[in-house]
Amino acid sequence: MTTLTSSHVSGATDVPLIDETIPAAFARTVDRWGARNALVARHQGVRWTWAELAAEVDALAAGLLALGLEPGDRIGIWAPNCAEWTVTQLATARIGLILVNINPAYRLHELEYSLNKVECKALVTAHTFKSSDYVAMVRTVAPEIDHCGPGALRSAKLPHLNTVIRLGSDTTAGMYTFRDVRDLGGTDARSRLDAITGRLQPDDAINIQFTSGTTGFPKGATLTHKSILNNGYFTGQAQRLTEQDRVCIPVPLYHCFGMVLGNLACISVGAAMIYPSDAFNPRAVLETVAAERCTSLYGVPTMFIAELGHPDFDTFDLGSLRTGIMAGAPCPIAVMKNVVDKMHMREVTIAYGMTETSPVSFQSSPTDPIERRVSTVGRVLAHVEVKIVDQDGGTVPPGTSGELCTRGYSVMKGYWNDADKTAEAIDADGWMHTGDLATLDAEGYCNIVGRVKDMVIRGGENVYPREVEEFLHTHPKIADVQVFGVPDEKYGEEICAWIVLRHGATADTNEIRAFCQGQIAHYKIPRYVRFVTEFPMTVTGKARKFVMRDEMIKMLGLGETETA
Repeated sequence: MTTLTSSHVSGATDVPLIDETIPAAFARTVDRWGARNALVARHQGVRWTWAELAAEVDALAAGLLALGLEPGDRIGIWAPNCAEWTVTQLATARIGLILVNINPAYRLHELEYSLNKVECKALVTAHTFKSSDYVAMVRTVAPEIDHCGPGALRSAKLPHLNTVIRLGSDTTAGMYTFRDVRDLGGTDARSRLDAITGRLQPDDAINIQFTSGTTGFPKGATLTHKSILNNGYFTGQAQRLTEQDRVCIPVPLYHCFGMVLGNLACISVGAAMIYPSDAFNPRAVLETVAAERCTSLYGVPTMFIAELGHPDFDTFDLGSLRTGIMAGAPCPIAVMKNVVDKMHMREVTIAYGMTETSPVSFQSSPTDPIERRVSTVGRVLAHVEVKIVDQDGGTVPPGTSGELCTRGYSVMKGYWNDADKTAEAIDADGWMHTGDLATLDAEGYCNIVGRVKDMVIRGGENVYPREVEEFLHTHPKIADVQVFGVPDEKYGEEICAWIVLRHGATADTNEIRAFCQGQIAHYKIPRYVRFVTEFPMTVTGKARKFVMRDEMIKMLGLGETETA
């Protein structure tokens, strides 16, 4: 193994990149494994073979053409996990429409902003999900839809949108149903499919995903056939996926984790896509793994924590599991060990990435020693180049913390219609600046230290929240923990920990602080501890630390002006 002399590394190139479009890859899979299970959506009673899925895809693609949509047009999808989501993903790719993923948690202002930002001509929407009434929100933003025929919307607030397609069997004024569109495509539209697909290019934009927008407006990361197809393929190869595998996908399809690492990884090798429910439910995941004999399971750490902590966990047979991906947030070492030991996921991989890089840049391997898999995010993915830089842009030595930058096929084309934000993120040499703090060791294994903006500076000492979180996870009563900084008049910032205790456990602040004494540096010991039953989370399962921070500032009567 090569020993690094600087924190700059490139992935293997012995396996070439796939130089084709998503529909070309999908067609090969259908030809080869047409009779095998392709998609199981247990909450919908859907169980399709690859051939059956292909028929659904072509029917919808022809219907979209019949509506007058053309390659390059943008079409939004605003729905939780369901079979129709995947049909839409593949049907839009079939005819070169750019699929725009709308976060299921968005509300009126965010919906209006995202649809207008990328000039969506059509929108596929669920009826309702959790506390969201999507149809009602569309009618609120575009009340004109109540008085027009389907496909004839002329809205003052949504000037580009003319077609709304709703899921479900009910009908709504001014909207097509999903089945309506599926049945629209006649002989003429179907005869155009192959010719359109044949003209598509691997480097064409095919997907827009909005970043979280925790500061400022969300930005639309624009991804290509080549970027997301290859990222799906290589993350699947890291798990050793084949057509024999059955992948349980409880993570959101609207995010790269679900639609790329999930759907496209499966499509690239013929593995089955298994959806346990429309949104994450730990019991549904455990039931699905057992009933469907899943071999791979995906999730963010909080999902695995919820599954391991389910009161009926021991009643489910998870012996079919072999591998999977844990990503989306730093994985506590204790959780990783329990996933390996108690969930039988001996070949589980850790992945790291971001939406703008399609998403994965680092992933561990089943052949990595377990201590590497529980303490790092693995090594750089094939055909990806990575470096870690200091504040002046210089590459740092191995073992030194700095900002992680990545370059290669996986980097987005840019933020849609936002050249300034694109230039801030991608420098003149093509490096995507992630905003994440990381280290590379001499053998190329990466450790994510935290976010550049999340680093706490207490009395001149840099404190990385993840380091404190990892230590607190060793406390036998703690199920999960989030650490962040709050303003402090004396030290600039102080350490705060929000803690979720294990079922039935009790603890107080003094116990937590005593546990830290003599184990970690005094300045890393949380001054403030709050016990909660859950964290404010994004739909993708990431803890919203800025929400916790704001809540603590109000609770403690602190002011932002106190921060040096």
